[in-house]
Amino acid sequence: MPKKSLENLTESMFYVLMAFYEKPLCGIEVVELIEQKTAGRVKLGPATLYTILAKFEKVHYITEIDIDGRKRTYQITAKGRTAYQEEIMRLKQCICDADAHQEGGEKDEHLSLSTMSCL
Repeated sequence: MPKKSLENLTESMFYVLMAFYEKPLCGIEVVELIEQKTAGRVKLGPATLYTILAKFEKVHYITEIDIDGRKRTYQITAKGRTAYQEEIMRLKQCICDADAHQEGGEKDEHLSLSTMSCL
């Protein structure tokens, strides 16, 4: 069965939607917020960012709300909010599955996931 477009978000896509979840932003603000939230672990270059923005605009996860010269500001749509929430649930399920798997085998204290609450 073919996979639906954007059924599972990449890490970069997830963080881009997270950035828009609170307020409208332009591209540089998205990049700065993601670097801040991830303590520099996730860095988006312009090509990656604008590819994601184009995909999200095409599937109506975001919409452009302002243009000021070359600066474009976008906001998340209801469809984008739903996609973000669904991805959070999918990721939580992955953690719960890993936690359940770990309970059945040898535990590694450094990888303990038991502090996470499962669905």
